[in-house]
Parts: sequence; C-alpha cells; structure tokens
Amino acid sequence: MMTDVVESNGSLTRPGAGRPDPGASGQVDTPGGADDAKPEARTGTAEPGAAARIVEIRERIDEIDRALIELWQERARLSQEVGATRMASGGTRLVLSREREILERFRVALGADGTQLALLLLRAGRGPL
Repeated sequence: MMTDVVESNGSLTRPGAGRPDPGASGQVDTPGGADDAKPEARTGTAEPGAAARIVEIRERIDEIDRALIELWQERARLSQEVGATRMASGGTRLVLSREREILERFRVALGADGTQLALLLLRAGRGPL
C-alpha cells in the first residue's frame, strides 16, 4: 500500500515517487508525462463508460476536498480565537475536558481513524503541545 506524505511545507509527496516499483514493469506513472494523454493513464481503465464515471466521481471528491479544507481552516481560526480569548481573560491555554470530548466524538463516529483526525484538528487550532 502506498502512503502519501504531507511535508512540513504542506506539499504532498509519495515515498518512492518517480521510481519504478521493484516488481513492476519498469514504467513509472509521472504526472504530466506522455501517458497522461491516454484516458487509462488518469482513470486506470480504457473502457469509456467507466472512465467517464470515474472522472465524474473524482470531480465530486475534489469538491468535497475543497469544502473540507475550507472547514478545516475555519475551525482552526475559531479554535485559535477561543484560545486567545480564554488566555486574555486569565484562563488556561487549553481545556483538557473539552479536548477529551472532541476526541471521543470523533472516535465514536469514525473509530481509530477518527481519533487521529481529531488530534490533527485540535493541533491545528491550538498548536503542538
């Protein structure tokens, strides 16, 4: 399984990208390469109906991704404002009971991955501990 990595500068990389898989045919799928002209290079299938459906689904996925990014950024801004307001009034930097509540909400809804997502959300809003 290939895992994408988000670099500290926010760029997305894939370990080993640009290098052929040792068990592969030796061809590498590189963005912007000659293979991008073929429909199967972008969709993984040469069947026109399936390729069109894949493109349609991916467009919706991209819309969802844009919405998630906007919501993530809004949530981080709001959380930072809460923290700044709390500290300016003499309160603590964070409220652990609130963080536990958020972690539990995401864990119940999404399982172990939800916990990881919640940890990332919390860090985006308050910064690292």
